[in-house]
Amino acid sequence: MAAVKGGRPAEDQRGQARTRLARRAVVAAGQALFVERGYAATRIDAISERSDVPPATIYRLFSSKLGILRALLDVSIAGDEQAVAVQDRPQAAALFAERDTRKQLAGFARINVAINGRSGQVYRILVGAAASDPGAAALLTEYQRKRDQGQGQIARSLARSGALRPGLRERDAADLIHALMSPDVYRLLVTERGWAPERYERWLAGTLADQLLQPATPSAPAG
Repeated sequence: MAAVKGGRPAEDQRGQARTRLARRAVVAAGQALFVERGYAATRIDAISERSDVPPATIYRLFSSKLGILRALLDVSIAGDEQAVAVQDRPQAAALFAERDTRKQLAGFARINVAINGRSGQVYRILVGAAASDPGAAALLTEYQRKRDQGQGQIARSLARSGALRPGLRERDAADLIHALMSPDVYRLLVTERGWAPERYERWLAGTLADQLLQPATPSAPAG
């Protein structure tokens, strides 16, 4: 009996590793097929064949095709499988604690470029799916709500520190952040106009600072 109990954790770890591999294979196959065939035309059987994961296992892990799309979106935004919102991760938390608001906005621009670089294709899949699938439309609405929530925290942080330029309300600042950091602007400049992500990041950081922050006070000349 002791040997059975002693071996169970190792067996559990192997089972968890197999589950992670199966999830990754299904998500990768789903993304490839959604791009090749479109979300509506992709069937679970095709994802099963591409990923070499049985349909029953796919349904157990994801419940539905929409569940695969949700997992794909989550991983592409976060960059990993951890169930932690971007604004709650250490990198973002450190930026919210940053006292230099220009450095703060430059840091958020860097995070934004990384997210849009990973999730641009998935976002377009989601938008296309939402046009004909109510579940995907609800997922798109949820994604937009979470994006609004995270970007609203940036505007709130700037307002509380007194950094917003004169006459700019917190709500208007949130609207500007929402527009400038949108995946559509990234797609227009990086994908369609051919900007390097580094160039887009510099532009975004500078434009956010210009639009949101009080003008820098010129330093007094040395006496």
